Amino acid sequence: MQTPDALSTALIRRLILLSAVIFAIAVGYSQTAIGWGQSPAEFSADSDETLKVASYAFAIWGLIYLGLFAHAVFQLLPQGRDRPLTEALGWPAVGALLGIGWWVVAAALDAETTTIVLIFGSLLVILIPLLLKARQIRALKPKDPELWLTAWPLMLLAGWLTIAAPVNLLTVVTGNEALPDVLPPTSWAILAVGLVSLTALLVTARLRQIAYALPIAWGLLAVFVAEQPRNALLAYVALTASVTVLVAAVILSFRLQPVRNPPPADPQG
Repeated sequence: MQTPDALSTALIRRLILLSAVIFAIAVGYSQTAIGWGQSPAEFSADSDETLKVASYAFAIWGLIYLGLFAHAVFQLLPQGRDRPLTEALGWPAVGALLGIGWWVVAAALDAETTTIVLIFGSLLVILIPLLLKARQIRALKPKDPELWLTAWPLMLLAGWLTIAAPVNLLTVVTGNEALPDVLPPTSWAILAVGLVSLTALLVTARLRQIAYALPIAWGLLAVFVAEQPRNALLAYVALTASVTVLVAAVILSFRLQPVRNPPPADPQG
């Protein structure tokens, strides 16, 4: 049984997480509604000569925000309390949510270096704990609400940040004419697509859940759509990567799930 101090600390953490979700959602939608500064899509399109993503791809934030809000409510309810995975990922989730909220502010103000720090920081602060808790995530049963209301929302967020972070970096570097000359821009873009795809496969192999790979496949498909009119090579590399990530994630998530030990046989049966 938890002590009163432990219960108080846990409640504070849960309320902070709910506040962080509300902050991230409020900042994201208020920027769009009021139109202050650049939107995330406009920031990405400002210097996208190296790697372009179709603007519709950013609609995935609606799904991610919905999942994160559901997660914040779940961890406050009796069904979501005293769950080791949800408790362990509480503070990392707060860090990632504050990071993406402030990223919107930085993008609106065109604070380019700050956006890089915030997006990579948000990615690492949630992805590393997910990997450290991979065994617990793999052990979740399909009917366990912790799978759908904790693991899935945070994996969706980590997956989208995995592709958004290098796009952000290339956008800023390109806009400042700081892209190294050792490779042509298309090669840098293909390298980024390859690294994102490899990360998607390695992380999915560890988590054995498709949620992390889905936003990455979605983003790579948006690269194909955006690049097809101007850079066919990059476009079809991105399409191939998107299909590969999706197919591999399905196999890793559903065909290679750990086999659960069957219940012992009834000695009288």
